[in-house]
Order: sequence, then structure tokens, then C-alpha cells
Amino acid sequence: MADSLVLPIFPLPDITFFPHTFLPLHVFEARYRAMITDALARDRRIVVARLRPGFEATYEGKPAIFPVAGGGQIVNCERLASGRFNILVKGEWRVRIEGEVPTDTLYRLARARRLDDAPAADDVTAVVSRIRTSCRRLLEALDRPLDVLDGALGAEQAPGAIADRVAAAFLPDPDLRQSLLETVDVGDRLRRVADALEDLVNELKGTNE
Repeated sequence: MADSLVLPIFPLPDITFFPHTFLPLHVFEARYRAMITDALARDRRIVVARLRPGFEATYEGKPAIFPVAGGGQIVNCERLASGRFNILVKGEWRVRIEGEVPTDTLYRLARARRLDDAPAADDVTAVVSRIRTSCRRLLEALDRPLDVLDGALGAEQAPGAIADRVAAAFLPDPDLRQSLLETVDVGDRLRRVADALEDLVNELKGTNE
């Protein structure tokens, strides 16, 4: 990906799209059906941006979005008889939306710049171990198979990818998720994910006692 590209925006309420994850979407509005049609004819890349609170009043126009969003590529697409789409988007990068581009399309276009991870300054082995332990405890509490995340959390996985995948899978708070998306320092992101997971484990323990 070039440092800066023009990409179509898919704004959604309370959706945070992390790199290293997959996002299934059902596309039904006419403007976004047009967007997917055009994206499929080009490079299949789109930006999924979270709408700012209060978007309802201007939803039909151009409601405000958070400037840091998730960019990715449509890797699977099913076009339904109704003209709607079921798509699967693979998260590839964080992006900062630097501005919107004038367009005659039904949908919005953004000039976006990729945000690369800043490697952790210190050894993150201990914090990654905390994350794996909390994930196992949460899976046990949810009565889910313990090996469901083995591949995503394996020793060969990059620490930043582990943080992103765990945040997407376990952390429900939209503001926290958005903040984590905006955190490019891998060490900081890992520590915040580890703390949030441990809080969730403690909450579940309290609920079950």
C-alpha cells in the first residue's frame, strides 16, 4: 500500500475494525451497495470507520467519523438476488483519515495514510503470557473450547497482531476498542489489552460468585 491512497469509507456505528482480523458485513443500503460494486471492480480495498456519537441526526448525509479507522480488502463476497451483499473484509492496516475527497459517487471517499506499529521498547513476553492466561479463563467461563484461539495467539504471532485479535474477540466497550485502534505503540497496546482482560475475568468471577 502506498503511503497515502484514496479509499471508499464504510462508516458504521460502534464498529472497530482491527488489522489481523476478519469482519463479516451485510451490505443493504444503496450507497454502500454501489461502493462494494465499485471496490470489487478496482482493488477491493475499503476503510471501515466508526461513526462518532450523535451520528443519527445526519446519518443520511456525512456524519462525523473517528479519524483513525481500519483498512482492508474484501476477500469474499456473495451478491444476493435482492442486490445486497454479504462480504468478508480482511483487516490489513490502521489508517488515519486525512480528509475527504470531493466525489460524485453516492458514498464517501477519503484520503488515508497508513499507521504502522511502533515496536515495543521492552520485552513483552510477560504481558503476552498474561493475555493468554486471561483468554483461557474467559473461554472457560464462556464454556468455549480452549483451543479456539491457539492459532491467533501462537508463539509465532507478532505481539501487535495478538493485541488486535484479542481486542476484537473479547473487549466489548466501543470507546476502549477505538482507543486501542489508535494506539500504535505495541507495548502500550498489549498492556492495555492485558489489563482490560483481567478486569473482565474479575467481573465474571464476581457475577458467578
